Amino acid sequence: MATGATLLISAILALSCFHAIASDPSPLQDFCAVDKMSKVRVNGFPCKDAKDVVAEDFFFSGLQLAGNTTNKQGSAVTPVNVAQIAGLNTLGISLARIDYAPYGLNPLHTHPRATEILIVLEGSLYVGFVTSNPDNKLFTKVLNKGDVFVFPEGLVHFQFNYGTSKAVALAGLSSQNPGVITVANAVFGSKPSISDDILAKAFQVDMNTIDHIQAQF
Repeated sequence: MATGATLLISAILALSCFHAIASDPSPLQDFCAVDKMSKVRVNGFPCKDAKDVVAEDFFFSGLQLAGNTTNKQGSAVTPVNVAQIAGLNTLGISLARIDYAPYGLNPLHTHPRATEILIVLEGSLYVGFVTSNPDNKLFTKVLNKGDVFVFPEGLVHFQFNYGTSKAVALAGLSSQNPGVITVANAVFGSKPSISDDILAKAFQVDMNTIDHIQAQF
């Protein structure tokens, strides 16, 4: 337990380094807690009146709880970004807990607005990312408890629990609102659907294959 607590504290402290290199704009005031009642949106969220800000605007509880991994992918992400903590607005950081069932996968995805740094708290993970065109080079690594890996901003990446026991990781992200694009969902589960002929030509398969894959989403 002591080792796990030390790792968790170290990971959270590491997040403080993100502010200096955050992709989000730097704040021009002490804080800008989100005014959830405002309908104004520019490039972020409007500020609540400072006199109405309370300690709860900077607080989140529940990260000690495991996510529900009884799904097709066998993984669950518990985000802690500006949607959960109003006081993260303009601060350029967020984090997430990721739980993996045995052989669970956090599928191929990107964060369009953030670099991610991941630390394994329990179990082992096989992780990797792919560079942009034209090289599309795959970088992979097996991580064990206490190991850290970085996924550069915007690049497609994944984590896979190849073991027979559960795994848990904590991820820090260099944006208050990093976003996530799950590749398969975006390509095969868009609404409305991308036309079969476009996908068939893109993936060099027949349209029946595309129909079968789309049906899974």
